[in-house]
Formats: sequence, C-alpha cells, structure tokens
Amino acid sequence: MALHIAQGSIVNGVTWSGIDTVLLDMDGTLLDLRFDNDFWNRVIPEHYARLNGLSTGEARQRLNPLFEREFGKLNWYCLDFWSENLGFDVAALKQNLADGVAWRHAARDFLERLQSSHCDVILITNAHPETLRIKMERIDLSPWFDHLLTSHQFGAAKESPLFWERLMDAHPFQRERTLFVDDSESVLAAAERFGVAHLLTLRQPDSSQPLRPETRYPSIHHFDEIFDGLPCQAAR
Repeated sequence: MALHIAQGSIVNGVTWSGIDTVLLDMDGTLLDLRFDNDFWNRVIPEHYARLNGLSTGEARQRLNPLFEREFGKLNWYCLDFWSENLGFDVAALKQNLADGVAWRHAARDFLERLQSSHCDVILITNAHPETLRIKMERIDLSPWFDHLLTSHQFGAAKESPLFWERLMDAHPFQRERTLFVDDSESVLAAAERFGVAHLLTLRQPDSSQPLRPETRYPSIHHFDEIFDGLPCQAAR
C-alpha cells in the first residue's frame, strides 16, 4: 500500500502499484492558489468598496461576516450566490483577470505521467462551473482526466459527507486503492472520514506565500517528488 507515513510527514514517494484511482483537486493543487487568494482577498473588497463608496477597510468589515458564515459551504464557491449578495457580476470580474490563472510547478508533468499510467484520474473541485469554464479557457485540463467534476453537480461541497456519497454513486472507486490530493485539510478530513485510504496535501498551494511549516496530512512541495513509479512523460 502507499503512503505508509505518519501524519504531517513529508512524503518520500507513492507506491503506485497500490493505487487505481487518483482524485485531484484543482485550485491550490494543480493550479496556483495565488490567483484565487488575490481575487477574494484583494480584488473583491476593492471592487465592492468602489461600487459602494467605502474604503477598502470598511468593505472588508462589511464582507467578513458573510465570508465567515459561508466558508466551507457550497455557497462559498458559488459565483451566482456572490453576484447576488455583492451586487455585481463576480464571474465577469474573474473573467477579466483570468490571465493570472497559472499552473503549479510540475503539475502538468504529473498529469502527463498519470495519463500514461494504469490509474483512473478524476478532477473533483469545489469551483463553480463558471469558474471551471473560465480557468479551462486559460488552461485546458480536460486532456488529462477521465472525468471533470464539480461539487455543484452533487449539491454539496467536498467538506460534506454528502458529496462523497454522491461521488461514489456516480463514479464508484475502491477507497483502499484511491489517492486523493487536495490543498484543503478540511476537505481531506472529509475524505478520511469517508474512508479514502491515501491522502496527500501541498505545502505551498499559493506560490506567493511561505511553505506551511506543518501539515496534518502527508505533504509534498511539488509533484515531482512523487514521480517515481509513474511512466516517463508522454510525448504530445
């Protein structure tokens, strides 16, 4: 089996012969979380402030309770919800800034190797379908995946047990032979409760932020740390 290491350790490798299904998050895992953090932490408050005649600090004071209330719920990831509550087209604003969407280091090479492996590879993201569309226009992930799934299709965020139940119904997998990689430890905790055996997180989801000094789950900095045992990069 893979990932026989203590929680919080840096991964020395994955025993790929013990993995049949790879579930991958998108933002902070394959794509740099810098874009999303900047969008929600800076762009949204500044835009809201301009529209409402507020300082950025006043805008943050007004928005923070709403952010805190919805964090980790499906609404947190729903552009329709935020457009309605903030009073402007959040998707259009995100579309205008999409040039900032970028790969994490070695993520594309990792997908190339997975595509040539025996594994079924499934994207599971909390991103709203419109967010997924915007990002796919910038970086088309579809060639490397068997399925591209958003939590909105299942009516529950990945933090919820309902998401995992509905995912299993739609795309059955062997929990003991599945690797799930996500930058969110609350999402990984939900997968762990569901029985997914092999869990992995990232030490630097946002390239503009320092590495996490500790993680609850086994972690890597970049995907090239777990290339051993996968096919060499496929020719394209």
